[in-house]
Amino acid sequence: MASSSKANLTEEDEEEEEEQFEFLLIFFCWKNEAHWILLQVEHFDDFTLASSWERFISEIEATCRQWFADGPKNLLGKGAAHLDSPSKIYKVKSDLKDAAKIYSMEYYFEINNNGNIADWNCTLHDLQLCFGVKEFLVISPQSASGVVLDAPEASKLLSAVAIALSNCSSFWPVFVPVHNPSRKAFIGIQNMGTVFTRRFEADRIGSQVPIKFMHLEGLYELFVSKFAYSALDHPVHLFKVRLIMKLTYRTLPNDDEDDGIQDADAENAASETMPGGGNHSRKHWDDDCPWSEWYSAEDPVKGFDLVSTWSEKVVESSLEMAEMENSSPHEAEKWILTPNLSPNLDSSKGERIGFASQLQLLVSALDMSFEAQFMEDFVSVENPGSDNLKSSMVIPPPTVLDRVLKDLLIEGPQFPDFSKGEHKSSRAIKGAPVESLFAQFCLHSLWFGNCNIRAIAVLWVEFVREIRWYWEESQPLPKMSASGSIDLATCLINQKLQMLAICIEKKHELNEEFQDCLGSNDDVFAHMEDIQDGEESTSFHAKTQGFDGKRDSPLILEGFDGSKTATSKLSTNSQDVYSADKRTSDSKRRGSAGPVGSMKLLNSCQSLHAPFTQNAPLMTEDMHEERLRAVEAFGDSFNFSAQLERETLSSDMSAFKAANPDAVFEDFIRWHSPGDWENDGSEADGLSKNLTEAMKDDWPPRGQLSGRMSGHGNLWRKIWNDAPSLPAYEQKPLLDPNREGEKILHYLETVRPHQLLEQMVCTAFRASADTLNLTNFGSLKQMTTKMDQLYLTMASTLRPLQANLLCGNNETIQDLRRLCVVFEHVEKLLTLAASLCRKFIPAPRVYEAIFSDYYDFYLPTMGMGSADVDVQKEFDMKLQLRVNEREVVSNMFTPPTANQSWRKVLSMGNLLNGHEPIRREVIFSKRDSSNDHHYAAGTRRGTHMNYQQEIETYRMYICGTSNDLRVALSITSYD
Repeated sequence: MASSSKANLTEEDEEEEEEQFEFLLIFFCWKNEAHWILLQVEHFDDFTLASSWERFISEIEATCRQWFADGPKNLLGKGAAHLDSPSKIYKVKSDLKDAAKIYSMEYYFEINNNGNIADWNCTLHDLQLCFGVKEFLVISPQSASGVVLDAPEASKLLSAVAIALSNCSSFWPVFVPVHNPSRKAFIGIQNMGTVFTRRFEADRIGSQVPIKFMHLEGLYELFVSKFAYSALDHPVHLFKVRLIMKLTYRTLPNDDEDDGIQDADAENAASETMPGGGNHSRKHWDDDCPWSEWYSAEDPVKGFDLVSTWSEKVVESSLEMAEMENSSPHEAEKWILTPNLSPNLDSSKGERIGFASQLQLLVSALDMSFEAQFMEDFVSVENPGSDNLKSSMVIPPPTVLDRVLKDLLIEGPQFPDFSKGEHKSSRAIKGAPVESLFAQFCLHSLWFGNCNIRAIAVLWVEFVREIRWYWEESQPLPKMSASGSIDLATCLINQKLQMLAICIEKKHELNEEFQDCLGSNDDVFAHMEDIQDGEESTSFHAKTQGFDGKRDSPLILEGFDGSKTATSKLSTNSQDVYSADKRTSDSKRRGSAGPVGSMKLLNSCQSLHAPFTQNAPLMTEDMHEERLRAVEAFGDSFNFSAQLERETLSSDMSAFKAANPDAVFEDFIRWHSPGDWENDGSEADGLSKNLTEAMKDDWPPRGQLSGRMSGHGNLWRKIWNDAPSLPAYEQKPLLDPNREGEKILHYLETVRPHQLLEQMVCTAFRASADTLNLTNFGSLKQMTTKMDQLYLTMASTLRPLQANLLCGNNETIQDLRRLCVVFEHVEKLLTLAASLCRKFIPAPRVYEAIFSDYYDFYLPTMGMGSADVDVQKEFDMKLQLRVNEREVVSNMFTPPTANQSWRKVLSMGNLLNGHEPIRREVIFSKRDSSNDHHYAAGTRRGTHMNYQQEIETYRMYICGTSNDLRVALSITSYD
């Protein structure tokens, strides 16, 4: 019966439609014929737009038709606004007027909207996630609240837009915000064709959520109640409900408040285990980082959000929901990690303290250093500008000054490792090694009195005063090596301090020798005679044709024991010759380091012996430049060069005479300057011949002096004639430590402020970069490349300072300020790399992926200063974790402490190491087949829709915590 009546009803409908179609044809034909009559009628009224509501619908229809015709790509060209979050959504806006009220209608769309809605896609708009739609309209009043407070008005708006969209044959859903804005409530409607209509409703409970709705079981029953208690009244367990769920967990914040709580817990635990225990020293995340000695950086990683998602599951009862609430997050299908980074990583937000910020202040001090002639002028009250300096630049109290000087000159290793932290390009910057005394002074200056010029001047004056005390008391200079040659690749002040350390050591040794010689001169000389042929002091170095480093090391006056090494090395292959020489000249030869191969003296058939010689006097860069200027002034004169080297030549000649009593000037030239002896080649390979071949050579050697050595009035020969026969240990040292030490202290006390600040800037940049270079950031190639680029940029920018070409050049100062900005960017990236690396040591892929993504995000901002506009884009990364990486992330969720009161009462399930989710999102859905369903009743045959497919009749999105609950419901009905 039902089927026959249904068939009869269908036939009647078809007949009725045919009659309506015939009537419309007649009407339109008449209208075309009478159109010219209507044009003649004056004051014609279009009664289809008689009311304001109808005109409002017409205006909506026109706007929607225009948007629909343009399409997403054309709308972009017409100024569609791009939403920051979600990043793939655009919107256009139009103002509409209805009577006295003005409304705003916004169309939200995506460029590529193909495919299905991904329920947990992070790029979805809030309404897309709530109702499962793609593009949609939102119409709201232009008021302070932006919501419709009157229910009839909201229904009127929905009806108007629905009619307009129906006229456009558009299936866009439309939403109207209602109630209070804090409730985020919406009502909406969507025309899905000629048969189905979807209605939407969303609301929120902001507090006092019923306990029942805090659990999955209650939420499941809430959804089922929307359809289970209908006229059918089926039992609940007979309905198959589809469920997907997302839980979001957040690690405890690494801020000061949380640290204070953890410190309190640690102190309580310590007081329980150690009665009367002392104060608990608070620890920071970067205590073991290389920069922690100078400042404590804010952890750029404030925490992490972990999103665990469950794939679609079919449940049939509330008991299954209770079981799911007790399941572990490790059972979830996916884990997605999102880092929560500090907003201060963006240079345009907040003030960040680090090396870069202090280097900016040091550059400002350099800019002011040209205002005075001496450093004392910045401290002296007689300085004309001292009032302004005193008002704007504060000097730390004496206690702070004493602490800094103590750290500089007393604490720390006496002989540090200068290569520590040194980058391969570090020496391209003419500064001082990071562990050296001057580099440590520069680093302390960055933090002393906020690095103003007055504070630097006070610290420098006191620093030089302490250096003079070390000199006068002959105490070793801290953090400076007293051995080796002067490193001319460093700045001049570091060279001076290195030479002063050597002078102090020499001065101390001379004082000790003087005290020892007062009572034991005879014993010492007797002992020196006994060891002259192989037991000479190792404090001197032999110069032979095989050795070219006699002036590389300073003269060290130590004991004379255990000194056979140098002699035995040179005489291993000529032991018989050496023994013969001992029989003839042992009583005369002194200070010999052994024979030089098979070379013989010209006037006697004795082996030529290489003497122990003094090292050439040490010279700093300014001393070398002074010599070069003198050479340029007098020309390339051979005798003038000899005059400059007179003391060294005389010392070498005296030592040679003592080691070779029968030697003549020509013998010295053959040993000291072989290029000035022209022979027939018989001695060319004397050192390479063995002893048997050497004994067969003819004697005396055949040859002559070169032209410049044999010329009349040759200064070398004059020096030879005047040089006494003295071994090196009896000569006056070439380096006068007292004279050179006083010259160095005079330089330090009278150095020009701008010259001091130039060297401080170079050294501070180099030392700061070398300190950061010690940071462990794993295998991040981007960070390694950035550090390499930083050193090259510093070397290029600091070159004018290294050459003393500044002279108050404002352009160079601006370049230095830009260099500080570049340094700040690299320092921020390095801090982030260090923080990520230490957190994910067992999972390197995680920190490499996070850093690489942030590096690509941050790279466009490189070179932008703090005054630039804010970058609108926010860093938002979602990283899907692998199964073997879950344990590392899980360990970050440390069990909450007892003092964390907000964690004491747990209202939700699915705990992760004692942490409940900060947000739980659940989507319930129910699908029905259109066939054999009451929604399919009365459907017309011949329509284009395929009702054999399943239709999502009910959908409920739930998002909330124990104190907040938001529910969005969409219902598909048959009209």
